[in-house]
Amino acid sequence: MKVGFIGVGNIGRPMAGQIAAAGFELVVHDVRKDAAAPLVEGGATWADTPKAVAEQVDVVCTCLPGPPEMEEVTLGPRGIAEGIRAGSTYIDHTTNSPDLVRRVHAALSERQADMLDAPVSGGMEGARTRDLTILVGGDAVTFERIRPVLDAMGKNVMHVGEIGSGCVCKIAHNCASFVRQQALVECLTLGVKAGVEPTVLLEVFQKAALGRNFDLHVRLPATLFRGDFEPRFALTTAYKDITLATELAAEVGVP
Repeated sequence: MKVGFIGVGNIGRPMAGQIAAAGFELVVHDVRKDAAAPLVEGGATWADTPKAVAEQVDVVCTCLPGPPEMEEVTLGPRGIAEGIRAGSTYIDHTTNSPDLVRRVHAALSERQADMLDAPVSGGMEGARTRDLTILVGGDAVTFERIRPVLDAMGKNVMHVGEIGSGCVCKIAHNCASFVRQQALVECLTLGVKAGVEPTVLLEVFQKAALGRNFDLHVRLPATLFRGDFEPRFALTTAYKDITLATELAAEVGVP
């Protein structure tokens, strides 16, 4: 398969590099031509527009800042939809709107082209080392056919459901991660202001249930996801613990 990659920034460039390293012929495009220079120097072919990329590849990937950029690249003038060939596949790695993904999927279907939404988790570091989790929504047959391209970019490739499901999973995951980060910072601040050394608190968090992801790996699979909603120690004591934390915060001056 000949692969195109549009959006070769901090995450897209190393992802495209992994595709080239796996032996696929690569065509690239970005709004900043200099961003693609390392890939072109490594043997990739430059194309002047998204349409020009789509016209000459079997698989075209995008990794863009957000929904507006993805919509422009796919449905805008000289976009992917104007050039994609029947039987080709479009893979969008953007953290995107599921509704937009489904609209683009419908537009490409009219041209007899397939689409997968496949946002990634692992950031720039993971893209450089191929240590990415790729969350793929779309037709299962298309997923299996295109899997060699996905495997080239990430060590953990998951088919998570129909088109748009990849973005749903990524949005839910990111929101949970951001809320957890905020809670960690607040609770670390509380502990430090209450007199515990930061390094000690960090080690406690790492070695106790929080750091071992006990809820995700043990408690939730064993209870809620098996239909067991009975109150238990961890739930019935939560109110007490939060009350104690609120009192301690007031005592040490944490808002």
